[in-house]
Amino acid sequence: MSKTIFITGTSSGLGKLTAIHFAKLGWNVAATMRTPENETELTQYGNIKLFKLDVTDVEQVQAAVADAIEAFGRIDVVVNNAGVGAYGALELAKEETIDWQLGVNVRGPINVIRAMLPHFRANKSGMFITISSFMGVTTAVPTGSLYNMSKFALEGLIEGLYYELKPLGIELRLVEQGGSSGNNFVDKIVWGNSEEITDYDEITAKVKAMMSKAAEGGVDDPQTIVDAIARLAIGESNQFRTLVGEAAHQLMDMRKSLPIEDYLERIAAPYQ
Repeated sequence: MSKTIFITGTSSGLGKLTAIHFAKLGWNVAATMRTPENETELTQYGNIKLFKLDVTDVEQVQAAVADAIEAFGRIDVVVNNAGVGAYGALELAKEETIDWQLGVNVRGPINVIRAMLPHFRANKSGMFITISSFMGVTTAVPTGSLYNMSKFALEGLIEGLYYELKPLGIELRLVEQGGSSGNNFVDKIVWGNSEEITDYDEITAKVKAMMSKAAEGGVDDPQTIVDAIARLAIGESNQFRTLVGEAAHQLMDMRKSLPIEDYLERIAAPYQ
């Protein structure tokens, strides 16, 4: 019997690649997105079904989970992939941007996990794979306090859940990726700005320049992340945290080897 994977944020980038990868492996795929009516590529696969889902809408999450279970009979793995990025000085962030960052990156996975838990408890099995970031375990980019906060929160959420879900046969995994190509992350970033306050202009400009340069060739192949997800889902790896990408490993090694004061100064130096 084919296994089934439920994936959020499959309209583009990592989510879409993951959906296609698992479909080719022979899995059933519940591919969720906010506008499934606009999707054309995933509909070409007979073992992929699309479900409308905005992870910030609790009722819609519950409906999508119920519909996916009805369609496939059983969900074995959930990939919490949907995410967004807010950057810029915290002082300049709009109130709605702060709520948006928290709503999608933190409350979104919470909504999905809560909706799926009755099904997993009944089956006494299941796995949640949550896509975090190397910025969930180490600050690495100035002006990224809101994004960092959301990923640090995910790390605490999933680690905390381990204790209550492990006895029920429910597995938890974190994938801490670095930057990857093909997801247009830089173009999708929401930046805080102000014409009246210019004190943050210089550091913001330096961060934008760094991101643009990275997007041109300093990021990882997203397939490496997909492969890491697949190894976890099929049981080839049982790591709780999986760090993916050269930059992620370099930053983590630096973080572990230095006192926090020295690490912060090392990261800040190129932007001063």
